[in-house]
Amino acid sequence: MTAITKAASARIKRIRLPIATKLTLSFLSIILLSSLFFTIVGIQIINNRIIAEAQERVRNDLNAAREIYQNRLKHVEDTVKFTAVRLFMSDILRGDIRQEYVDELSRFKESEGIDVLTITDKTGRVALRVANPAMTGDDQSLDEIVRVVLMTWAPASGTSIVSAEELQRESPALAEQAYFAFVETPMARPRPETEETAGMMLKAAAPIFDAEGHFIGMVYGGILLNRNYDIVDKIKQTVFQNVVYEGKDIGTATIFQDDVRVSTNVKNNSGNRAIGTRKKEDVYNQVIVKQEPWIGRAYVVTDWYITAYEPIRDINGRVIGILYVGILEQKYTDIQNQTVLAFVGITIAGAIFSTVIALLISRNISGPIKKLVSASEQLANGNLDAKVDLDSGDEFGKLAHRFNQMADALRERDERLKEFTKKKIMESEKLAIVGQLAASVAHELNNPLTGIVAYSHLMLEKIPCDDPTRASVEKIAGQADRCKDIIRGLLDFSRQRKPEKTPSNINAILRGCISLVENQAAFHNIQIVENYQDNLPLLVIDPSQVERVFMNLIINAAEAMDGGGNLTLATRLDPDNRVVEVEFTDTGHGISEENMNKLFEPFFTTKDIAHGTGLGLAISYGIIKSHKGAISVESEVGKGTTFVVRLPLSEMIEDIENEPEIEIAHH
Repeated sequence: MTAITKAASARIKRIRLPIATKLTLSFLSIILLSSLFFTIVGIQIINNRIIAEAQERVRNDLNAAREIYQNRLKHVEDTVKFTAVRLFMSDILRGDIRQEYVDELSRFKESEGIDVLTITDKTGRVALRVANPAMTGDDQSLDEIVRVVLMTWAPASGTSIVSAEELQRESPALAEQAYFAFVETPMARPRPETEETAGMMLKAAAPIFDAEGHFIGMVYGGILLNRNYDIVDKIKQTVFQNVVYEGKDIGTATIFQDDVRVSTNVKNNSGNRAIGTRKKEDVYNQVIVKQEPWIGRAYVVTDWYITAYEPIRDINGRVIGILYVGILEQKYTDIQNQTVLAFVGITIAGAIFSTVIALLISRNISGPIKKLVSASEQLANGNLDAKVDLDSGDEFGKLAHRFNQMADALRERDERLKEFTKKKIMESEKLAIVGQLAASVAHELNNPLTGIVAYSHLMLEKIPCDDPTRASVEKIAGQADRCKDIIRGLLDFSRQRKPEKTPSNINAILRGCISLVENQAAFHNIQIVENYQDNLPLLVIDPSQVERVFMNLIINAAEAMDGGGNLTLATRLDPDNRVVEVEFTDTGHGISEENMNKLFEPFFTTKDIAHGTGLGLAISYGIIKSHKGAISVESEVGKGTTFVVRLPLSEMIEDIENEPEIEIAHH
């Protein structure tokens, strides 16, 4: 359709007509083609949206159905737990089974709507079946729910498949209720069986304890779902409110045992519940075999429905059945058709109205368009002095004004950018020259200074302690050593080597640093607190360089505390930025606001002239920067200082390259 529009526009351009006529013809072609296109797309969107809305509705209905199903299972669990705490349970488990106990439990079972209520001893052997008192003594310890309670002494519940033999023991009526002969169903999966004898049951069990708190037995109960319509009718009443559309129930619900409908309010052609019919093979494969929910359009017995299916699992997670809800598709089909007709009518009316408006406005915009196009071409060709001379008070006048402002802004930005670029180039060249000069001078001075240091120390070894010249030689040696430290720091600062990175444990590096300094005299009165997060991921770093940074920060903290105070080291993983943070907090004298912004400058130091070169933090900053990390500082005079080193995980290095490398907070 775009190609057709371009071809039509090209033909119009080749015809020598006034721009107003060309605009009118262009508008008409665009309106007609776009109306046709959007009508088709709109109909498709409406259809998809209505279907999506129906699917979302049935998905929510399935959630509500699940809650009703789970509430019914919770009711069974509450019933057996209430039964387990009755005072006469101990009598029954001792063999004192009185008729009054049986009558009381029978009345309670009937009032709570429970099909099965059975008491066993602590090994799982049946002591009393309320529904069939004559059948006792069999072992229930292999039952999956009973086994959980016997092992944990805690209540357990779930959906369970009960064999025909077990149902016969509980009550012959339940075995008869569970029996189904399969009803021939189109598109169902092939099965050699022709009938179902086992039953699907909501089952729960609870432990029984005596007065001393000893586990003496358990009680289990259940509701057979086969031919029990309480849950599906409750879903129909609660979720769909029994709404009828054109004589048909708008919503239905079903409980499947494997692929057989054992409880449903879906009607067959005779108007009866479709008990014994089976599920389509594709739905079975999705829900039972793949164990995934199904939401989509499906033919259910007699009508098309928007359906939702999800697996029903036993207490061990095995899929044993399906919970289904469905909404009658016919209602949504009618809504779909009505909406499409309304949309087409609105589109046609809109196209006609747009055509009229296009004819009216096309004649008023050709002049301003020409001016704007001309100025835009000049601006695109590099003429930043281009202007649009248009004084109209409409949007074109505002557009022209904004265009002129944009041209002025571009021109100013171009000038600033040129000046900034020139300045940065000059600064870079200057810094490069200064760095090379500093490195060269330091290297040249290092050789003679080494001789001065060596000979001054040799002289000290030969001069007696009481010699009056010894003090002067000591000063020479001390100042020479200090010069050597300055030159070494300057060389390190000017030619920092590329990190040799390897996966490293940051906590291990910190512990190594502490082991190096804790026995030094400066740390004897300093309490070191280590708060390291366990299981930190390995960082891809140069461990020797990072250790140098940590040692520098630890020694600086000790000097700031004048040999006494608390130094807290902490590590943690920042989950948002995927970086590891290493925090150094001291209780020293803090850093003044005027010195905070100079901390990382080379040769800046607040120490005595005889101590430090002012290059430690500058070198540390360079090392952390080479690891794509950052250093932040918070300090309050008189209370202490906190340095935080942030090192990225290896896979996140590129993501934080544009983050601030130094952050400074004042208090």
